[in-house]
Amino acid sequence: MRLLIIGAGFAGMYAALSAARLRDIKGASPDDLEIALVAPEPTLVVRPRLYEPKPETLTAPLLDVLEAIDVDYIQGSAETVNTEARTMQITTAKGTKKTLSYDRLVVATGSRLFRPNIPGLAEHGFSVDSLDDAIALDQHLHGLADRPAANGRDTVVVAGGGFTGIEAATGLPARLRDILGQSAKTRVIIVERNSAIAPGMGEGARPHIEDALRKLGVETRLGAGVASLDKSGVTLSTGEHIETETVVWAAGIRAAPLTAQIPAERDNFGRLLVDRDLRVPGVAGIFATGDAARAACDNDGNYALMSCQHATRMGAFAGNNAAAELLGAPTRPYHQKAYVTCLDLGEAGALFTRGWERTVEMVGDIAKKTKQEINTVWIYPPKAERAAALASADPERVTDL
Repeated sequence: MRLLIIGAGFAGMYAALSAARLRDIKGASPDDLEIALVAPEPTLVVRPRLYEPKPETLTAPLLDVLEAIDVDYIQGSAETVNTEARTMQITTAKGTKKTLSYDRLVVATGSRLFRPNIPGLAEHGFSVDSLDDAIALDQHLHGLADRPAANGRDTVVVAGGGFTGIEAATGLPARLRDILGQSAKTRVIIVERNSAIAPGMGEGARPHIEDALRKLGVETRLGAGVASLDKSGVTLSTGEHIETETVVWAAGIRAAPLTAQIPAERDNFGRLLVDRDLRVPGVAGIFATGDAARAACDNDGNYALMSCQHATRMGAFAGNNAAAELLGAPTRPYHQKAYVTCLDLGEAGALFTRGWERTVEMVGDIAKKTKQEINTVWIYPPKAERAAALASADPERVTDL
């Protein structure tokens, strides 16, 4: 029997760990149940940190962990899925095609930045969505120091005032000063279509975010969108033109395109609708998890967000349940009542909230310490020690905050 997992992000990593954990508990061997993870590289990109400097350092190797728990790594990019034949075609690192069969498939393909067809965005926009994108932005920012302090060189426009946009924007003042010098007259401007900054963070958290932006000198343009970009800068839907050489796009994400190949219902973000066990209804043998799935967290109408906090726990349940079906064990319905947010606010500290109502628990330097612990410890893979790695993937304990 073979269980395939597509994706080496947070959901895919924990799906592999959890499936191997259940196989171990049930006394099955890798010959009884082969577990394989398919991804272009055996590496976890620490995506929540890509707004930080030195993004090339923000990866973690997975091969030793996978080997410690007897999970095979198959290098390649998933191209097509045939749900009737239960096969998947991948393109290997050498560019050749290879077909893999599966008994159960866990789709953990993550999400991608949504880039609308705005004139000039593809040519002139940057992002912190992928490792390559973040490295390109970092190189561009360092290259600004070689240019004259004119034509908006010292101005950065961040399109999108949600979680990612705020973390990117609030980190930029210090980052720009480090590159351009402490005397540089830098400007950071957030452009947000909604009438308020951080539209998803709620009324309780917003005053703390607004206060941080004031302290950092980050400007906002609310109720405005980006109409076009060119070499001279960005033009907003209000008609305002901002002279800049740097526009960071952070306005929305969608599930990775592979989900469209699964003949099942999807939501407006392209996520596959799943049941409480994270199965894709009507498609035999397929589970979806992380940013590829729209899953209910509880019975109160709350659904998992496209975040690593939800992806890790969802991955653990999906891997466990896919393995359980093959090993004749009971499945466990996914649930995640605990939910926190920890928003980095650059030199203004951070903001920590708890619950779907975003109740503020910590702000400033205290919250910043928690954010640093999350970013440098909690979200990294477990050590490549079999017992500890398997124990870390108990679905009931993953991200139990």
